[in-house]
Amino acid sequence: MPEQQQKKLSQQEVVRLERDLAKFANMMDSVVRIPFTKQGVGADAALSTIPIAGDVAGFVLTCYAIYKAKQIGVPQSKLNPVLKLAMLDAVVGFIPIVGTVFDVFIRPSRKALAIVHEHIREEYQIRSDSHVVHPFLHESLENKQHNSAFWRNPVVAWLWLHIPDILGAIVVVLMLLAMWFGLSSLWQWFQGLNAF
Repeated sequence: MPEQQQKKLSQQEVVRLERDLAKFANMMDSVVRIPFTKQGVGADAALSTIPIAGDVAGFVLTCYAIYKAKQIGVPQSKLNPVLKLAMLDAVVGFIPIVGTVFDVFIRPSRKALAIVHEHIREEYQIRSDSHVVHPFLHESLENKQHNSAFWRNPVVAWLWLHIPDILGAIVVVLMLLAMWFGLSSLWQWFQGLNAF
């Protein structure tokens, strides 16, 4: 059955399904990114603060990620490690505080996304990952491209998809300038003290 379903999907459908999974994984595991790390905190960690019910809900939602992966045609054998991780996540989640901390670092939805991405690279020869890295921006761009040739321009599309990277680079440059200004002001102040 997965083999038949896999053949029916076009590259566009596969990208759409994987993008949906990426949006879901972002919501579950990395809505808020911990500064200066690749680590994020999402709904899974928030749900785990609700004893038992939150952990069951987190497990059910991770099963949804597995369901999306199966829609793309990922074999169950590749998804078994994700299912085991989700069960471990649910069991450890029953332990107060430890379960919440565990949820921040063990991210089953992200694991499912990584397996799906590897699968579609092999099966569909889809090399681009912009639909996974920036799923919300990618979906917005696709909608804009249907209505306007302006958004189909490769430079405009690239700039749109890299807004977070561009903003991040601007913030880094501003921080470096602020540090340079602060250090040079401090240096001048110390030199003024030494003049006396």
